[in-house]
Amino acid sequence: EYSHCGGFEPDYEEGLTSAQAEEHRRDGWGNISVDPPAQTTEEIIKENVFTYFNLIFLVLAILLIIVGSFRNLTFLPVIIFNTLIGIIQEIRSKKTLEKLNMLNAPHATVVRDGKTSRVNSESLVLDDIVIFKAGNQVCADAEVVHGSVQVNESLLTGESDEITKNPGDHLMSGSFIVAGECHARLDAVGVDSYISKLTLEAKAMQKGEQSEMIRSLDKLVKFVGIALIPIGIILFVQSFFFNGDPFRSSITSMVAAVIGMIPEGLYLLASVAMAVSAMRLAKQKVLLHDMKSIETLARVNVLCVDKTGTITETNMSVKDVVPTSNYKKDEMPELPKMLGDFAKAMSSDNITMEALKEYFKEGTGKKAGSVTPFTSATKYSGVTYEEEVHVLGAPEFVLRDDFDEYKEEIEGYAGKGNRVLVFGTYDGELDGKALTGKVTPLGYVLLANPIRKEAPETFAYFAEQGVEVKVISGDNPLTVSEVAKEAGIANADRYVDAATLHSDAEIADAGANYTVFGRVTPDQKPYISYRPLTTTGKTV
Repeated sequence: EYSHCGGFEPDYEEGLTSAQAEEHRRDGWGNISVDPPAQTTEEIIKENVFTYFNLIFLVLAILLIIVGSFRNLTFLPVIIFNTLIGIIQEIRSKKTLEKLNMLNAPHATVVRDGKTSRVNSESLVLDDIVIFKAGNQVCADAEVVHGSVQVNESLLTGESDEITKNPGDHLMSGSFIVAGECHARLDAVGVDSYISKLTLEAKAMQKGEQSEMIRSLDKLVKFVGIALIPIGIILFVQSFFFNGDPFRSSITSMVAAVIGMIPEGLYLLASVAMAVSAMRLAKQKVLLHDMKSIETLARVNVLCVDKTGTITETNMSVKDVVPTSNYKKDEMPELPKMLGDFAKAMSSDNITMEALKEYFKEGTGKKAGSVTPFTSATKYSGVTYEEEVHVLGAPEFVLRDDFDEYKEEIEGYAGKGNRVLVFGTYDGELDGKALTGKVTPLGYVLLANPIRKEAPETFAYFAEQGVEVKVISGDNPLTVSEVAKEAGIANADRYVDAATLHSDAEIADAGANYTVFGRVTPDQKPYISYRPLTTTGKTV
């Protein structure tokens, strides 16, 4: 474990010097990805050249050369050509994946030598000062040193509540910044960061784990490889000693028989097919853990997916605005235009306000006198006009004592997978502190992560292929169920709260009987996605 004794404590405006950053990089404190290193070109060449069958071909070639039967060496160009095909295809696949990795590499804004620059996150080192803004994902564990942000840690904790991080608070890698801006010092990078430890555990593979096809071919190769030696000897003995054939013809006839028994082309065909498939997937921006994953994909009949970022987009969007009974259509401007005025007055410092600005583009032209920005402490934002005050925020914080009056209606919308904000008029003055006066709600703004455009088509394809989809999420199970229904996932109405699953038997039973798992913690995810579903005898 890294001890910060002897580490650097840079000023948040200056950051590390280039020399300090280089010193940490030399000491191995870089934010290096935990992905296993890809094969080098040298390793690919060795793997394709130094095979058991190539050794047999070499021995056979030497025997033919010894007896001077050079015309029978015509199999060598074919073997060399086949070996080159394997090498070239794997190297091309490797380069394609490397380019894709580089293209999709996460970036971060770092402060060094008093200057800010945008760099690849793997260029960061321990103690670097990084600027995190709304929409950024935290790329390494860090401590806030200046500023304040609201963070969503649902990927790590399963809870979707926004958490405020002030100077001295810890940012966990893998979490998202949803509002605000801060300078943070990285205190755990690379394999030491929290998300890396989760990733390593999730990607752990059994030593020697192989696909069924490669495993079957290996058995065939092993059997043939062992059988070839005695068969070759027997054929030579029969020809030379029993039939009295010359030494040269005995060798050539034995070689001809043995070469026909070697399934070199079959093995090569399987490897090349996988390499070409990996390249085709790479063009679709799909990264593979291993080339053998191609066959694994073909054999899967249960697929476990998350909600946010997989079924839905990571950004928010407004689904609808619903007026309350307090909204007087004949006496007030159109509700969307009132929200348009509100959104125009606010700054785009969080993903919620960006969604409002995108949806409510038209306004009445009313000019704002003052603006009260959103804070995680008060959970509302407000705009003061000349004649009235409008507020928008979380129902419990905006309505307060009146919340119970609207609770059933609000929970009805929330139960359908929406995040509900209350928009209304305020009878007091805004001072940036918690509301004390009465709020008259005029409408509910319903937000949600939009379903990915390609998701319904993708899940329909899986259904056609007989692949059963399970949704495992940290969100409310009812909310996840509604989203899954919208995406077209079969049996999405069969959901369960993972917090109620305590024993192995309960988890196994849930895996066989439910499609949606809500409130799943990171520790539960690998267990739920493997243990219960494989009890049905299906590949996950």
